[in-house]
Amino acid sequence: MARPIWSGILSFGLVSVPVSLYAATEDHTVHFRQIQRGTSDRVRNLRVNERTGEEVAFGDIVKGFETAEGEYVVVEPEELDQISPGRSKTIEITGFVDLDQVKPIFFDKTYYLGPKGKEYGKVYTLLQKALEQANRAGIAMFSMRGKEYLTAVRAENGILTAHTMHFADEVRDPHHEIGNLPDGDTTVSDRELTMAEQLIEMLAVDWNPDDYHDTFEQKVHELIAAKQSGTDYAAPEAAPRPSNVIDLMDILSRSLESAGRPAGATGPEEAEQAEQAPRSGRTAAGGKGAASRKTAAATRSSGKGSGKKAAAEDLSGLTKAELYKRAGELDIPHRSTMTRDQLQAALEETAARAGDRPAAKPRRHLRAAS
Repeated sequence: MARPIWSGILSFGLVSVPVSLYAATEDHTVHFRQIQRGTSDRVRNLRVNERTGEEVAFGDIVKGFETAEGEYVVVEPEELDQISPGRSKTIEITGFVDLDQVKPIFFDKTYYLGPKGKEYGKVYTLLQKALEQANRAGIAMFSMRGKEYLTAVRAENGILTAHTMHFADEVRDPHHEIGNLPDGDTTVSDRELTMAEQLIEMLAVDWNPDDYHDTFEQKVHELIAAKQSGTDYAAPEAAPRPSNVIDLMDILSRSLESAGRPAGATGPEEAEQAEQAPRSGRTAAGGKGAASRKTAAATRSSGKGSGKKAAAEDLSGLTKAELYKRAGELDIPHRSTMTRDQLQAALEETAARAGDRPAAKPRRHLRAAS
């Protein structure tokens, strides 16, 4: 069981319940150590006086607020401790807001709230069920680790969660930050808007967080493993090019066609066909449509039991995820680091080795540095 990072009292009105706060998320970022090139010697940061170049002891360091260039107001650690909010023992809800009124940009970090003991389960459940039915969040201020937080307490998946929030003056105005936002004179035609809406509906999926993974982190681990073993690793896939404004209609048309629906098809039959088409989270990420997947699946099914048929099929209609699955079934090495085109080439080359078709020209791979 995880250890709580904070314990105290959650109160609303005259009702209170002892609770503990737990981290709801974790960071899987790959962490590197700095070493000197050509050696295994660690490189460490030292606190050095900028003027003299000499190292400064931690006890001799104070905080300074720069009022002008080279001029500082010195603040001692004890002075900050005197005005610090300290470690608050209470999350006191002062009001309940409709969750639909809170914009996502205000939410920062999420924590789980649990009752401090089984004897407090009834009061905890009472607040959880009441918030869930009301679709409201309790707004409170509380202090943790020397900092004061604006917090929203809400019910999610049968438990209470606490979301630290940004204060209003911490949220930037996008119109002041972004200089090239479209103005009110920017117009789009009804046909462009209709086609864009069709494309959105064709690529609509049910939210399933398990469908999405940090592929960069995975590639970093595989890169490290490849360099450690001295094997090859593939270059990353090139970033997509931005759409040309002049060709916007053409791009929308081709996007609809690749999603399995003719451009401009808006009738009931077309809509019904689109609704019946299979959806998946990979469609939105890969840009391949339901019809392409269906055709590929049918081809794959018809190829079973006949190696020659499976080898001769056209792989261009398959998504990267489908190609990757096939590569896994054939145990093709380094498949997780390949681009879509490299996966297709590897599958075609594997089939060619079995004598079903001429070998496809292999893609170039970068060799890991020794």
